Order: sequence, then C-alpha cells, then structure tokens
Amino acid sequence: MELELWLDVVCPWCYLGKRRLDAALERFDARDQITLVHRSFELDPDAPRRREGTLAEMLAAKYGGSVAEAEARQAQLTELGREDGIAFRFERAQPGNTFDAHRLIHLAASIGAQEAVVERLMRGYFGEGLAIGDPAELVAAVADAGLDAATAREALDGDDFAAAVRADEERGAALGIRGVPFLVLDGRYGLSGAQPVDAYLQAVEQAWGERAAVA
Repeated sequence: MELELWLDVVCPWCYLGKRRLDAALERFDARDQITLVHRSFELDPDAPRRREGTLAEMLAAKYGGSVAEAEARQAQLTELGREDGIAFRFERAQPGNTFDAHRLIHLAASIGAQEAVVERLMRGYFGEGLAIGDPAELVAAVADAGLDAATAREALDGDDFAAAVRADEERGAALGIRGVPFLVLDGRYGLSGAQPVDAYLQAVEQAWGERAAVA
C-alpha cells in the first residue's frame, strides 16, 4: 500500500508530522508492505534563493504580528519537537526557495534514498543553519545522506526533476491540498496536519483493513 506525504522541507509542522508518521509505521505490523513517498509542496514558490534576516523576522513580515510573537510560536514548536526527537534551532534557519531541494528529493527517490535525503535536509535546515536555497550547500547535504555529489550538482545545473516537482504540486492542487503536511493513504483517503502518532497509526490500519476487505 502506498502512502504519499506532501510536505515542504522548511515547514516545521511537516517535520513533526513526518517523525510521527515514521513512529506510527514502526508500530504497524505490515510495515514491509507499505511504501512511503514524499511529494513536493512549496509554501513560498516565489521566495528568493536566500532571504536576509532571521526566520522570525521573515515570518512576522509575511504573516503580520511582531517578531517577538513569531519567536514565541517558535519556542512552542521547539518544545513539541523535543517530544518527537527533533532539535529545532530556529535562530539558525536560513530560509529561501525550496524548489531545488524538492528536485534533489526526486533525484533521491530515483535511487531509493528519498527518506534519508528528506531527513537530512530538514535536520540541516531546522538545526544546522543549512541555507535551503543555496545549491552548493544542498549538494553537500545530500552527499552526506548518500547521494553522489557530482550527480546532484549536475541535476541542479540543469532542469532535472523540475517536471516531477511540478507534477506533485499540480496533483496536490487537484486533490485540494492547500496546506502541509498532508497524507494520502492508498490514493483514497486524506489526512491533513501533523497528527499524533496514534492517529496516523489508526488511519494506516483502517486503510489497510479496507484494502484487504476488497482484495
């Protein structure tokens, strides 16, 4: 059975949702019969490669409110992250355009390394100051996750996997996905938001049971 998780690598709720889904799948008896595919979603497709200022300053300017309010929300997310084994360091984040990051995630999928690359990019962005829109830093990060650096660099130099990213986004739009994370189970059911582990597990078990019932 296929699970598809639409996410953006600069979305903290996506990181939380991904970790919780991973934990749920570890508890699922038929885990070896589940395929998890990460789908592309850009929160800000018009973002420049690199933004000036802190993430809190950028969020305050984009969504309104003060920098202090944005930092308070980040503090709350940091506490939530600890519960799921995520060390958020929002003060280190260097926001930017994520299109190239999504292209590299598709490259990773083509060689069976998507999960490792998604995790590496999110950990890098949220914890290590990875400039998510910088091609050189992206190549170094995905190489650390097992991709060949020269292959990754060549992909970014051209337009490799650009169509795949757009296809994910178009399909997501057709499904009515307006925010992430968003999980599609077996192509039939949708689950929005970063759900608790038990909720993810229940959804997977239900989809699996219904699939078996009609087999």
